[in-house]
Amino acid sequence: MTEAPLAHFRRHRFPAEIIAHAVWLYYRFPLSFRDIEDLLAERGINVSFQTVSEWAAKFGLKFAHLLRHRSRGHFSDKWQLDEMVVTIKGKKYWLWRAVDANGYVLDALLQSRRNKAAALKLMRKLLKHQGTPRA
Repeated sequence: MTEAPLAHFRRHRFPAEIIAHAVWLYYRFPLSFRDIEDLLAERGINVSFQTVSEWAAKFGLKFAHLLRHRSRGHFSDKWQLDEMVVTIKGKKYWLWRAVDANGYVLDALLQSRRNKAAALKLMRKLLKHQGTPRA
């Protein structure tokens, strides 16, 4: 979680561990900046959501890269390709998702029309980057 070099956190009011934890929460879980502000407030750390936003903008790329790199190859060996219709602002869209047995979304594709060839291309891309699943 705090693998980022501590030199990048100099001249900040909060310790590197707090900054790293807040940015890690933002990139690891589907939380908003206000949710992270609330989680930190429960631990007695008063940080505004704007500060968390600035931290995510400044340090986020490194954390996102580390999480992506760490998760590569650690997915379940059983995948499923889901198709569902989603309505956004009154328009229908097709959402294709590749999900492993543990529920992690490997990749997603949102299209304005149903296109089987694009879904197969998504699956080929996954096979190329993540390896071959058992099923």
